[in-house]
Amino acid sequence: MPIEHLILLIVAGVGAGAINSLVGSGTLITFPTMVALGYPPVTATMSNAVGLVAGGVSGTWGYRRELRGQFKRLRWQIPGSLLGALLGAWLLLHLPEKVFTTVVPVLLVLALALVLIGPRIQAWARGRAEAAGRGSDDISRGRMIALILGTFAVGIYGGYFTAAQGILLVGMMGAILPESMQRMNAAKNLLTLVVNVVAALAYTIVAFDRISWPAAGLIAVGSLVGGFLGAHYGRRLSPNVLRAVIVVAGIIGLVRLLMV
Repeated sequence: MPIEHLILLIVAGVGAGAINSLVGSGTLITFPTMVALGYPPVTATMSNAVGLVAGGVSGTWGYRRELRGQFKRLRWQIPGSLLGALLGAWLLLHLPEKVFTTVVPVLLVLALALVLIGPRIQAWARGRAEAAGRGSDDISRGRMIALILGTFAVGIYGGYFTAAQGILLVGMMGAILPESMQRMNAAKNLLTLVVNVVAALAYTIVAFDRISWPAAGLIAVGSLVGGFLGAHYGRRLSPNVLRAVIVVAGIIGLVRLLMV
């Protein structure tokens, strides 16, 4: 591997790890980078999923404080991500590449819209809960079912393509949960880690020879560092700034994805 490719992959991994812990669209850095370096799209997708697991671990660990008190809900969301990722990984290995990538722009636009209007939806939900005599943090059975199904759907997408699944998760959770941006971001990091681990294991078992292990290793090294950096600086951002970062990164990722 040429030295310039080695450096590009490590730098892309650092950027992806940091952005994943903050936003969740780091694949939109590493995926186009690998494609530009000549890797086939499916190889790039699978190698990314393997390499970015390290960044998911460091990002989740960095946000562990914000995960406290969320297990009652996450114990239902984690199986949704798990099952969705298994189905998505199976689809990647059996369907044409463009089946899902053609709808990525639509999903991204929807997710970004949900990120922007999430506070209004949350305020409306809190008002209804208080009018019904419930606590503002209570989640109705219908909203919990919607949350689990939404997590499952994003898990399918993440197991198939991985790019921008964090933005989709934050947008979906923001429309349903009475949670702060930082706490939702912490939950997002854990759920996307689950998806990436499942996808990486599935790809390794079924398509070991289609993964570029040198590229995956370089991305892993970079994303491990980037995940720590993103978590360290991300928790210092105000909710509005974090929301703005998500929207800007999502728009940039959407443009880059359309250009791949």
